[in-house]
Amino acid sequence: MKLKNKYFLLRHGESLKNVKNFESCWPEKIRVPLTKKGEKQAREVVKNIKRKKIDLIFASDILRTKQTAEIVGKKLNLKPILDKRLREIGLGIFNGMSTSQFGDFWNQGRKLSPLDYYSNRFELAPPGGETYKEIESRLASFIKEIEKRYQGKNILIVSHERPLTLLEKAVHNYSLKKLVKIITEKKEIKTGEIRKL
Repeated sequence: MKLKNKYFLLRHGESLKNVKNFESCWPEKIRVPLTKKGEKQAREVVKNIKRKKIDLIFASDILRTKQTAEIVGKKLNLKPILDKRLREIGLGIFNGMSTSQFGDFWNQGRKLSPLDYYSNRFELAPPGGETYKEIESRLASFIKEIEKRYQGKNILIVSHERPLTLLEKAVHNYSLKKLVKIITEKKEIKTGEIRKL
């Protein structure tokens, strides 16, 4: 995808979810704010972001991303624009559960290779949740809309780990194999990290 704007991705700072190892998407069943460390990460990343001359901030409307975007926005004198398409993965019935409780859902009772496991995640949604294909589609729709509306802007996107990885996949047209390599080699965006799209 050829882009008319420059995009910078920021994953929210460390949150309660990251410390307690449970999943939290939409609707937010449990209040999941940033930790003190997460707030500090958001404040520290501003030094790096200031050099990017950001014109606009778009953020997921989930608490931890809103808090991160607000901390950054306050320092940059920009009001974040919230967009539901930047939300965390919709996990349906697994929302609020510990990560270990739902991992087997995509294995379908078998021990799958990482490639087969993530292939399932593109096609199979938990009840009330989303497939990776649906997530990638909503993120692609967000970028296409922003590309129609703006040109030559420096735009900060504040979202969540896997949605940001799927956004990179959509924009750079990564193969499933490349996506799996990024995930399994732990090269996804870290809490409080900024990177260019």
